[in-house]
Amino acid sequence: MAFQKAVKGTILVGGGALATVLGLSQFAHYRRKQMNLAYVKAADCISEPVNREPPSREAQLLTLQNTSEFDILVIGGGATGSGCALDAVTRGLKTALVERDDFSSGTSSRSTKLIHGGVRYLQKAIMKLDIEQYRMVKEALHERANLLEIAPHLSAPLPIMLPVYKWWQLPYYWVGIKLYDLVAGSNCLKSSYVLSKSRALEHFPMLQKDKLVGAIVYYDGQHNDARMNLAIALTAARYGAATANYMEVVSLLKKTDPQTGKVRVSGARCKDVLTGQEFDVRAKCVINATGPFTDSVRKMDDKDAAAICQPSAGVHIVMPGYYSPESMGLLDPATSDGRVIFFLPWQKMTIAGTTDTPTDVTHHPIPSEEDINFILNEVRNYLSCDVEVRRGDVLAAWSGIRPLVTDPKSADTQSISRNHVVDISESGLITIAGGKWTTYRSMAEDTINAAVKTHNLKAGPSRTVGLFLQGGKDWSPTLYIRLVQDYGLESEVAQHLAATYGDKAFEVAKMASVTGKRWPIVGVRLVSEFPYIEAEVKYGIKEYACTAVDMISRRTRLAFLNVQAAEEALPRIVELMGRELNWDDYKKQEQLETARKFLYYEMGYKSRSEQLTDRSEISLLPSDIDRYKKRFHKFDADQKGFITIVDVQRVLESINVQMDENTLHEILNEVDLNKNGQVELNEFLQLMSAIQKGRVSGSRLAILMKTAEENLDRRVPIPVDRSCGGL
Repeated sequence: MAFQKAVKGTILVGGGALATVLGLSQFAHYRRKQMNLAYVKAADCISEPVNREPPSREAQLLTLQNTSEFDILVIGGGATGSGCALDAVTRGLKTALVERDDFSSGTSSRSTKLIHGGVRYLQKAIMKLDIEQYRMVKEALHERANLLEIAPHLSAPLPIMLPVYKWWQLPYYWVGIKLYDLVAGSNCLKSSYVLSKSRALEHFPMLQKDKLVGAIVYYDGQHNDARMNLAIALTAARYGAATANYMEVVSLLKKTDPQTGKVRVSGARCKDVLTGQEFDVRAKCVINATGPFTDSVRKMDDKDAAAICQPSAGVHIVMPGYYSPESMGLLDPATSDGRVIFFLPWQKMTIAGTTDTPTDVTHHPIPSEEDINFILNEVRNYLSCDVEVRRGDVLAAWSGIRPLVTDPKSADTQSISRNHVVDISESGLITIAGGKWTTYRSMAEDTINAAVKTHNLKAGPSRTVGLFLQGGKDWSPTLYIRLVQDYGLESEVAQHLAATYGDKAFEVAKMASVTGKRWPIVGVRLVSEFPYIEAEVKYGIKEYACTAVDMISRRTRLAFLNVQAAEEALPRIVELMGRELNWDDYKKQEQLETARKFLYYEMGYKSRSEQLTDRSEISLLPSDIDRYKKRFHKFDADQKGFITIVDVQRVLESINVQMDENTLHEILNEVDLNKNGQVELNEFLQLMSAIQKGRVSGSRLAILMKTAEENLDRRVPIPVDRSCGGL
C-alpha cells in the first residue's frame, strides 16, 4: 500500500533490443525473477524519534566531545553521508556525523532535481543485455518509489516529454519506454503515452513545430534536493545521531588492535570551522562519505592510496518560468555532442542541464560561460523560433561535481563504475563512493551492512524503507489551506511553506511577523517576487544554518533561482541572522561579502555580469544610437555626459513617480561599470547594445528610462493654434 503512489519512468534510447531477443512474455518473466525487493514498513519496526525537535548545534557539539566512543562516525553531510547516519542510528547504533561545510553544500544541492531510475543505464542494459545495469535500474526504481513516499512534501511525479522528429523513431522510442514501464512494475504510477503533433503542442506550446511528428511522455520524480538532504540529516538528529555541520576532519585517529596487532582507524580529530576549537571524536568505525573529496580522506588513512574518484562537472542554468509549461518537462536525448539535456519546470522557474565534462576537485566549482552557452544552444534547437532564447534570461547558473569512481578492487582500474562502490581499507576505514542521488538510501544500507560485518557491531537490518523524513508524516496536499485560514498567510506563501517544511510549516507560520496590512495578516516577504518570508530565516537557524550562504542557497533556494533577488534579500537576511546569533557589525559585513562572493562566482553572477563590461562592444545602428542618446539627454539635462541618482529622481518627480534613494542606487549600480556613482553615456549605450543582442535582460534602468521617456512625451502641451487661439 505504501508504495502504490510511487511514480514511474525514465527515458530509453534504443529500447527494443532486449524484447526482440527474448520476446515480450519471456522478458516479463525474466523481469519478475530479478531484484525481488521485499520490504517492511519501518514504522512497524522502530520506535518514535527520541527528540521532538533536532537538538541545537551547541548541544550536538557537546555530545560529540563528551561521548567516549561512538559505534559509527560518518564524515560527510551530503545525501549519502546523511543517509548513512540515519540508517545507522535507526538500527540502534551510537552514531555521529560531521560535515566540513553545510549539509548539502556540495554535489547534493547542485543536481538536476530529478529522482529517476536511470537514463543511460537502461539503454546499456538492453543494448548489451547487461544484467548488472538492469539490476541497477531496478534498484533505482525501487528507491525512487521509496523517496517519493517518505518525503511527499519535497517530491512529486513529473511528466517529461520526449519530442520525436522522425517517423521511424516513434515506435522505436515507444517500445523502449514501454519496456521501462514493465521494469518499473508495481512502482509504476502512470503509464507512458504517445501524443500527436497537435496534442504535443497543446501541452508544450513553445516546442519547435517544424518536422515534429509527435511526442512520448513518461514520468519521473522531482524534488527539492538541498531541502531533501537537510530533511535526512534532521531526521537522523531527531533519532539520536550527533550531527554537526562546519566540523572539519583534520586527521584520522588510529590505534593498534591488541588481538591482531593491526593498526585500525579509531576516530577523527575534528575542528569547529566557526570557532577554531579542536577535539577528538572516537568511534569503532569511520565511514568516508565525502563525494568528490573521497580520495583526500582515503589519503589521510593511507598516503599511498590510489585515487579512485574521477570528477565530472555538471552545469545547470535557471531561466524564467515562461520558457516551459508549469507541469511538463522536456528531454533532449541526443544533443549535438551526445549528452542528455533536461529542460524542466522547477520552483516556478525553468531549469536546464546538465553538461558532463572532466574537472578538478574544488570546494567552489564555477559554471563556465562555454557550458552555459552550450545549454542555451541546445535549448534553442528544441524551442520554437518565436521564442527568443536570450543569454540575459539566465537568472542563475551553477556547477556540481559528480564523483564518478573506479572500483579499487577491480582488475580493470580504468573502467568507471556506474554503480556505487563500498571499499574497506586495511585499517578498517569504510569508503562509500559513486552512485547517484536517487539511490542514497540503498547506498547507505550497503555501507552500514559492511560496517556491521567488518567491525562486529551489534545491529539489526536496515529500517529506513518507508521511514518518513522530517515534515512528511502528517503532510497532505491541502495542508496549506489550514495555514491560510489559521494564520492569514498568502496562498502562495502557504503553499511554499507546506512544500518546503511539510507538517513543520505551522512552526514557521507561528514565527511569522505581522505585516500591518489587511491581507496578508502575517508573512513579510524577503523579496517581492518570491514566497520566502522573514520567519524562515529565524527557523533556518533552528535547522543548523550558520551563515548567510546557508540561508540563501540551502534553507531557502533563492541563490539557485535568481542571483539578483538573492543579493537584494541579503542585507535583511544578515540583519535577521545577526539579531538571532549576536553578530557584531564586523561579522555582519563579513557575512555580506562572503555571500556576495558566493553569488558572484558559484551561482553565475560573474558570468551574468560579464555580459556587460567596460570592454563591451557597442554595435548599434546610427539611428539607434541617436534614439538612445536622446533618451539619455532627457535625464542628463545639464549635458554633463553622465547621470546620477539626482538626475533620475528629478525626472521621476516630474511624472509623479516616487522611488526611494536606496532602490535608485541599486538600479544605477547594475550599470555603473566604473563604480563611481554615475552612469556615463558610453555605459548606457553598452547596456542598450547588450540588450539588443539578448546578452542582458530585465535591466531595471533601461526599463525605467524607457517608461519615463514615454510619460514625458505624452505630456507635451497641445499647440493652441489648432483651435485658432481659442479655448
